[in-house]
Amino acid sequence: MAHEHDEKHAHHDEKYTRHHDHTDIDWAVMGPLLETQAELFAPLYERAMAWLAKERTDPGLIVDVGSGPGVVACLFAETFPGARVVAVDGSGPLLERARARADRLGYGDRFGTLTGELPDVLGELEYPADLLWASRSLHHLGDQRAGLAAFGQRLAPGGTLAIMEGGLPSRFLPRDFGIGRPGLEARIDAIEAEWFAQMRADLPGAVTETEDWSALLTSAGLKYTGSRSFLLDLPAPAPDRVRAYVATWLTRVRDVYGDVLGAEDRATLDRLVDPQDPAGVHRRADVFVLAAHTVHTAVRPV
Repeated sequence: MAHEHDEKHAHHDEKYTRHHDHTDIDWAVMGPLLETQAELFAPLYERAMAWLAKERTDPGLIVDVGSGPGVVACLFAETFPGARVVAVDGSGPLLERARARADRLGYGDRFGTLTGELPDVLGELEYPADLLWASRSLHHLGDQRAGLAAFGQRLAPGGTLAIMEGGLPSRFLPRDFGIGRPGLEARIDAIEAEWFAQMRADLPGAVTETEDWSALLTSAGLKYTGSRSFLLDLPAPAPDRVRAYVATWLTRVRDVYGDVLGAEDRATLDRLVDPQDPAGVHRRADVFVLAAHTVHTAVRPV
């Protein structure tokens, strides 16, 4: 389960540019793309960390569960200069990128990695975590309640678990952007919601849960402390790196959901990702990124 993460679907963070079938993915090839996308979302993560820093002022050990190429793990190292950070992921090539990034930024002496499948690999941690961060990795576990319990068991007394799950689908274009039928992104959202539900149902040991995160965290033996959503707002006109991200996202939508989308929507996507088309995202002036991700926190009782 290589995270940092995920394919493309409704969440659009660095983890959502890959397909959930991980068996045929070349992570060494995907790594640069995932890093680039995470860097684009860095302001959102930084706001989340500033919020967490008010609750955990001096964590000794921070564990990033599902770290991928380590962009967020390195942001933790920057935000908490006294902490040791361990990046955990199932992909060795992505963790190699994480280590290289930490060394390049000067965090290598307090940065470690751990390779393996969640949640069992967390048993290999040498010390309990003061802050355990799980961004969009929990929903890859069939039994999310058991996953939360496993996460909680790896916390030190008084330690904080922060999970990023939920939020709002990202938006990149106006509802009516002048080609095709208005409301394209809303139709994509509906397809992705069905796809996500099926992905969850197909996981080994899948258990259906109501996504009441405060109740789920409490059932894991933790004290729920709050939820907050964080915004990424990159307004139009977008710079080239934002346009490249949007073009990549729309290309994945076309490739993954092309058989489900109607012919008119497929034709619209073809135009949007064509770098030579004046109506494409590479050239149009109304491209933006607007995203909201939600973080839920809980503390292991002392």
